[in-house]
Amino acid sequence: MAVKIMETALRDAHQSLIATRMTTEEMLPILDYLDDIGYYAIEAWGGATFDACLRFLDEDPWQRLRTIRSHIKNSKLQMLFRGQNILGYRHYADDVVEYFVQKSIANGIDVIRIFDALNDVRNLKTAINATKKEGGHVQAALSYTTGPVYTTDYYIKYAKQLQDMGADSICVKDMAGLLKPYDAYELIKALKENVKVPIQLHTHYTAGLASMTLLKAIEAGVDIVDTAMAPLAMGTSQPPTESLVATLAGTEYDTGLSLEKLDKASKMFGELREKYLKNGLLDPKVLKVDVNTLLYQVPGGMLSNLVSQLKNAGKSDKLADVLAEVPRVRADVGYPPLVTPSSQIVGTQAVMNVIAGERYKMVTKEFKGIVRGEYGKTPMPISDEFRKKIIGDEKPITCRPADNLKPELEKLRSECAQYITQDEDVLSYALFEQVAVKFFEKRKLKQNGLDAENTDTVNKVTTV
Repeated sequence: MAVKIMETALRDAHQSLIATRMTTEEMLPILDYLDDIGYYAIEAWGGATFDACLRFLDEDPWQRLRTIRSHIKNSKLQMLFRGQNILGYRHYADDVVEYFVQKSIANGIDVIRIFDALNDVRNLKTAINATKKEGGHVQAALSYTTGPVYTTDYYIKYAKQLQDMGADSICVKDMAGLLKPYDAYELIKALKENVKVPIQLHTHYTAGLASMTLLKAIEAGVDIVDTAMAPLAMGTSQPPTESLVATLAGTEYDTGLSLEKLDKASKMFGELREKYLKNGLLDPKVLKVDVNTLLYQVPGGMLSNLVSQLKNAGKSDKLADVLAEVPRVRADVGYPPLVTPSSQIVGTQAVMNVIAGERYKMVTKEFKGIVRGEYGKTPMPISDEFRKKIIGDEKPITCRPADNLKPELEKLRSECAQYITQDEDVLSYALFEQVAVKFFEKRKLKQNGLDAENTDTVNKVTTV
């Protein structure tokens, strides 16, 4: 059975290695070459790209999608979608989720990979239904991790639920690179025996296992795998595309992709890699193998965030203590998979516990939220004793959290009416209000022929 490839260079690869800082301008010369390769799909949007475009790159994420779509005409475009969180960090009302899906597909997305940080199927319902309604391909993802509850039977049960909800394919999303080769063989084989839709595997090279993991998954019957062009592969990114294509060539799993065509695009990404290394955007540290990932279960992005928090607090020497604290906090709060936003919530609380010298002396609003049930049902129950310690006598949320949210799209549209130049602007505002407003103001200045970099938007003054 020929194996299909989903290329991650335009999204997760550079999100993992350079904090999602690749610009659309840098992508443009490579897009036509990528489209000519013959991938099953190219992941180009979603995840942290939306936030990074607005916050750091002064780009309209919707225009980026349209630009990529205008060049990628033969391959499917794929995005990562955080269920009821969309691409943000809180739960949004159903009408916002539905509208975001509608606009994503209208602007060029074919496949939406939808996951929930707690593997709570209730948080996927609206996004799945909206994607089906708009004619998109629903790839429902199970967030892979390890712990007392995470057996093969757990994942089979979850996959069956996703299939019953309308998933067109299912992704095993191993965001921390924890899936070991023989475990992958067992899991993929079991999933293929129990569900009828195609199975895709996403993993990271962080622990040095990923290429071996993909190979065993392929032998077990996986349909599609995620890889990254070699210059943006390995480390905290995905396994290299070219190496896997060469490995499978001439076998029953032959991808059918041309190494010559891959090489043309790879060389262009290689030039970007050298540029990123030279300007410091690509830190060699993220290219290293860290087997301790298997112990602490900390994804690459989460690790860099922990390092940054400790550095800002003048406690860089406490990293080992924080890494040891992360699994303890995770256990206290019901063993959630460590993926956005649960990774940030658990990680930040671990940092606070270590810095304070007393566990839960200070507790973040978000941590209280996950204990309260604002993000959904945790994989394992949180003890009544611990819940009382964190939120006192507050009544926990037991329903789907979004059931408590009133429609908010029209309210959001009214709030940002003065900035709207396209329908999609309300969604940028919904997800990242303050960041979006700054972007809108800069955009308006540029449209009026003013220098956005030298304009004081508070006092309405432009300096020369």
